[in-house]
This record gives sequence, structure tokens and C-alpha cells, in this order.
Amino acid sequence: MSLAVVHSRALAGIDAPPVTVEVHLSNGLPGLSIVGLPETEVKESRDRVRSALLTAKFEFPARRITVNLAPADLPKEGGRFDLPIALGILAASGQIPASALHDVEFIGELALTGQVRAVRGALTATLAARNAQRALVLPAANADEAALAERACVYAATHLLDVTAHLHGATLLPVHRLAILPVEDSGPDLREVRGQQNAKRALEITEAGGHSLLLIGPPGTGKTMLASRLPGILPRMTDTEAIEAAAVQSVSHQGFSLSRWKKRPFRAPHHTASGVALVGGGGNPMPGEISLAHHGVLFLDELPEFDRRVLEVLREPLESGSITISRAARQADFPARFQLVAAMNPCPCGYLGDASGRCRCTADQVRNYRARVSGPLLDRIDLHVEVPAVPNADLLAPGRKDSEASAQVRERVQAARDRQQQRSGAANFRLSTKQIEQVCALDADNRRLLELAMQRLALSARAAHRILKVARTVADLEGAERIGATHLSEAIQYRCLDRGR
Repeated sequence: MSLAVVHSRALAGIDAPPVTVEVHLSNGLPGLSIVGLPETEVKESRDRVRSALLTAKFEFPARRITVNLAPADLPKEGGRFDLPIALGILAASGQIPASALHDVEFIGELALTGQVRAVRGALTATLAARNAQRALVLPAANADEAALAERACVYAATHLLDVTAHLHGATLLPVHRLAILPVEDSGPDLREVRGQQNAKRALEITEAGGHSLLLIGPPGTGKTMLASRLPGILPRMTDTEAIEAAAVQSVSHQGFSLSRWKKRPFRAPHHTASGVALVGGGGNPMPGEISLAHHGVLFLDELPEFDRRVLEVLREPLESGSITISRAARQADFPARFQLVAAMNPCPCGYLGDASGRCRCTADQVRNYRARVSGPLLDRIDLHVEVPAVPNADLLAPGRKDSEASAQVRERVQAARDRQQQRSGAANFRLSTKQIEQVCALDADNRRLLELAMQRLALSARAAHRILKVARTVADLEGAERIGATHLSEAIQYRCLDRGR
């Protein structure tokens, strides 16, 4: 009887728990069985592995082969265990040295030709293998992604024969290295937007403090155009933020592309998106749009057209910065620290308040339209900003440049974020209640101003806290130590939906 042990990694949310692949050869009728809670894709490994070994001119043992994927209570999915199962069979049958498998982990799907195909979650597996102080052999198609993990030992393989030659010591696989080139900003520029100075100011405040934003205005006034320029004024991603965002993309069906490295995500799902598409889920939990927008922007255009039940699932992640997907057999946690930016029309026809008078919507129709977005969700959006139509003279003026470039705005945003990190260790939108009392303290006159606003606008305590956070951001943009009356007044005027209640 022969036994071999190979180390591998499963996929659970954005984690990569260790899996021990135990292969046992015994006397009996020839056959291959896989145990350890395998999904259908894992059970199909026996056919892929058999064909890959025979095609590569290895001997497939004519014995009873039992493959155990431990721990047995962890669900296993995908073709990522093909490579470790094949190596386990070869080691158990004496065709490769079993001693070479001790300090290395393996993931990869096998083609019938023996080629090693890409798998999801390569970056998370690499991070976990590095923490376990083991090297990782994985498909060459995942090598660049895996090499983003600093101090990790990554070997890229294109064929099963490459791996076996490495284990025999005949032809060693080189450690894969990656040189990250500086990311050039090539996105749309804020300067391209004509007029809308108030909305541009709101965008700057939004990014300086990491706040959420709702743009309200008639069709064609530039709401989507403004939102699409948000990534250009966001602070540059830190290495930690970039790795976290890349890890989420790595485990998703869309996968990770090196072209998105250190670029802030900008996700804009259609209003027909389901709750599962927005927050994640499925039988095998997958990240949704809020997680794919981690450390970036989630833009919801035509906000009232989303199903109300879908929008309600945003309330908890907006506060916590994470989402837990629970199913009968498993549970997965995904990060969701995103900026919510939304846009909507002021009424069903979109032209409420237009000077032409073409809006014929009744008060009840306007009220019902706005009621599609619940009060608790609006309460969690920091800034409500009107985006009126731009006068034709400003819109059609040839060569007019009345706006700053995104790079200039980003410098002020970065400076404000730096002040917040030095003071509180986080952006203003993440301030706790205790921190608000410390860094957003008001003098007597400003307290009376906020009390009057709460009374006139019927603001909740949450809305008042969000006004204080926005006021703190306005002060940070000016480099002020304390919140002044102008800062607080500007923050209050960014609650236009509260004024309309």
C-alpha cells in the first residue's frame, strides 16, 4: 500500500483555507474515488487527471485509488485540485519523489493534454501560502496576478511535465517575478464638464472625505458624466488597498487583470440588477457589485428605477464596510468598503422645475416617485446635490475652460485625506461616534445653527452626524483646525432632499 500527501488551497469567499490532498493506492478493483465533500467539478477531476497522466506518458496505476480532500467538512469546488491530485497519484505510485512535495503547495486545472489551466483566486492562495511559508506552483496564466504578493515564492507552470521535471530536479521552474510599471491616469477628465460648479465642488468634498453622494437633476445635465470622473480625483491606492481590491476581483467570475492594478474600481450596474448581483450570493457565494467596488466607486444611475428591495440591502454594507453571505451549507465574508454615488431625476418625467414648464407631473406622482428610495437609505447618503441644466451660452461657448483638471482637484483631495489619516487614522466618513465628538466639536453658535437645521429639516441623529462629517471634510479642504460657520452651512445645504420633505 502507498500513500502520498500534497498541499493545496480551497476557495471560501476571499479566503484560501488549506486543503490536504491524501492519495492512497490499495489492492482491489481498479478505480478512482474522491471523498471530502467535493462538488461536481471536483468529482470530474478523475477523468481529467486520468487523461492528462496518460497523455503525458505516465503510468496510471491499475489499483484502487482513494483521494481524500481534508478537512472533510469544507466544501471543495472547481478544477483547482486537478494538479495536486495528479501529483499525489504520481508520488503514491513512485513516479515522482514524495519528499519534494513537503514545502510546496499546488493549484491548477488540468487539460486532457496535460496543460495547466488558470483558476480563480490565485492571489488569495498565494497570500495564504506565503503566510504558511510555503512556495506555490500554479498555472502560468495566473503567475502575474500571484506575483503581486510581495515576498511570495511563486512557480509558474504551463504543463504537467514542467511540474514533474521541477520535482525531479531535472529542470527547475524559475521563481516568477513581476515588475509593476507606474499607472498612467488615462480616464476622463473633470475639465471636460462644462458648468456645474456646485456639483464639481460636491464631488471634491465627496472624495476628500469618502462620503456618499446623490446627484439630482433633469436628463442630460451631466450627472453620469460627473460620476464617471470620480476615479480621476480619488487619492491613489495604497499597496494594501490595491491587494485587497485585486483579491476580490481574483475570486470573482470576471477574474483579475493586471491592467486594473492600482486603479480605483468604478462599477455601474444596470437598474435591472438583482439583489444577488448587487451584494453577492449564489449557491457557492460570489462577490457582488458592492465588493467589486471595494476601495472604489459604486455608481447607481436612475436610482428610483432599481427594485426597492434591492436598494435596501445596501443599508448595512454602507455602515459596516463588509457583507456576510450565509447559505445552508456555507458562509462567506466579502469586503465592501465602497463609495456610493447615485443619480436620479427630480420627477417621473425628469423636468420638474424646468423653465420651459414642460413638466406635468402632479405632486402625488413626484412624491410616489421619490418614495421608491426609502428614507433610511437617503439618510445614509451624505450629500444630496442638485444638478440643474447648464445655460446654452455656457454649454456652447467655444474653447471655454472654466474648470480645473482632475489632477489639480486630486492634489487637494489627497492633502485633505492625509490630514484625516494623521488626525484619526481614517477618512472622515469612517469616524465613530466618539471620534465625531472629538474632531467635529462645535462652538455654541454653530451648535445652535445645527439644532435649528435639525428642527427645520426634521433631521435624524444619523443625518446630523453625517452633516458634521461633511463639515469636517470642508474644513480639511481649507486646512482649518476647527469647523466654522461657513463649513457647517455648506454641509447643511447639501441636504436638498431633506429641504423638500
